[in-house]
Amino acid sequence: MAEQCCKIKKRDDRERRNLVNRLSRIEGQVRGIRNMIENDAYCTDVLTQVSAVGAALNAFNRALLENHIKSCVYDDIKNGKDETVDELISVLQKLMK
Repeated sequence: MAEQCCKIKKRDDRERRNLVNRLSRIEGQVRGIRNMIENDAYCTDVLTQVSAVGAALNAFNRALLENHIKSCVYDDIKNGKDETVDELISVLQKLMK
């Protein structure tokens, strides 16, 4: 698991519930793929499901990034913490690999 940094993000209940629900669905999709492999599902069927998981993870990233920009980044810039822009650029570069 990735090392946790010292920063935290207080999320409201709605945001937390939305993100956790998305992750739970993705987790279920991944378990479904494992079951497909265990049951000798046809390769293209498995690949289709893997693609769906990738799309779900991308949607999760977009939702989290949107919230991050609208809250953390906005607040930091408003408070004069311009280094947050560099942090955002770094994160975007990682996401675009």
